[in-house]
Amino acid sequence: MNFTILRFDSVESTNTEAAAQARQGAAEGLCVIAEQQTSGRGRQARTWISEKGSGLYFSVVLRPKFDTRYFPLITLMAGVAVHDALEEFGIRPDIKWVNDILVNDKKIAGILAETVDSPDGLAVVVGIGINLTSRNFPDEIAETATSIGSETGKTCTADDLAESLTPFLSYFYEILSGPNGPADIIAAWRRRSTYFSGKTVRVTLAGEVVEGDTDGLEENGALRVKISDGSVRIVQAGDVERVRPNG
Repeated sequence: MNFTILRFDSVESTNTEAAAQARQGAAEGLCVIAEQQTSGRGRQARTWISEKGSGLYFSVVLRPKFDTRYFPLITLMAGVAVHDALEEFGIRPDIKWVNDILVNDKKIAGILAETVDSPDGLAVVVGIGINLTSRNFPDEIAETATSIGSETGKTCTADDLAESLTPFLSYFYEILSGPNGPADIIAAWRRRSTYFSGKTVRVTLAGEVVEGDTDGLEENGALRVKISDGSVRIVQAGDVERVRPNG
């Protein structure tokens, strides 16, 4: 994949800008990077703290040719790419289904994939936010979030991180687009995530909370959760929280 990077001092959201570019016919590989987001967002309309110079705020336009039932795997693919990029900075990350990258159970990065209708067909915009520094964390996330600076004691720029991330995105997206892509990406995700199986979790769904042990992924990336009666719930979308032994 060839990347074309558009840089902004400030945008409402890199995903919003990338989606607008996709609707105008932007080719696959168009990236939007901003120093700051004024209305950065995560899944379920949550806010992503996006202070100037404190993170990599990055979105890329994809135009996948594979079946739409496998589009949820794009988030997992991006998680694998972010995981491997962070390893290059001496960090040992974990991936929590479906879109969080953790270090020692603290969130260092998040991913938001959104489909976009465009004149050239369906596009997917993948937004990635990675914390560079913890200095501007608000009190409500200070205990649950971390950053490259906090984990390494070193300064990392957004450009450094983007330079590391884009080759991994290209590599794993090519794998996902290949003949055995879904299975290959699930295998790659499994090797990098302690959440793949045997992790006791609480999953918040629409109007329901399910608790059980993770039991692998479906072929489209949905999470399998084995509950106490031995049955397996298939979770297509929901918030996953680790349940520690003391509850």
